[in-house]
Amino acid sequence: MGTVSTNEFRKKLKIMVDGQPYEIIENQFVKPGKGQAFNRVRIKNLVTGRTLERTWKSGDTVEEADVTYTEMTYLYNDGSTWYFLNSETQETEEISKEALNGCEVWLLDGATVEVTWWKDPKTQATLPIEVIPPTFVDLMIVDAPPAVQGNTSGNVMREATLETGAKVMIPLFIENNTKIRVDTRDGSYLERAK
Repeated sequence: MGTVSTNEFRKKLKIMVDGQPYEIIENQFVKPGKGQAFNRVRIKNLVTGRTLERTWKSGDTVEEADVTYTEMTYLYNDGSTWYFLNSETQETEEISKEALNGCEVWLLDGATVEVTWWKDPKTQATLPIEVIPPTFVDLMIVDAPPAVQGNTSGNVMREATLETGAKVMIPLFIENNTKIRVDTRDGSYLERAK
């Protein structure tokens, strides 16, 4: 692919570092009183999931990761492998639990996701490295402890378990068997589902 200058660094940009694809999590431009400006960057390895910090001098260039994105539909899983239908080719693709990075708790049958694929330059194999679930999902609460009387001052929350196994903090007035809307980016309760 191409190269990217440090002044083009932004969140979610995929770059190559030491032959591996990384995603920029945080980018901080630092201009010290003396010396050259630099970027202090927190990056996440998209293959191993490891996070580390690197610094690049201002104006340095980095190779952009060769990634492609495919829209897919979640079908089912067997506990270790998740199966998705490729919307373009109508073929079923298998993705391991490791590549899901915890997003499996937001997936219901038929959910549309975006899968990021990376072509490994050494093996020439195309690997799934990230699955991005829908931003908002409507899920049923299957287990929520009862609200305690007197716990009504302020914005009191309690933990609830959803039908997919996800755990979310909900307000006291929400009861079991209620469908709620959740933001999958941070796992926060938004509202009752319509």
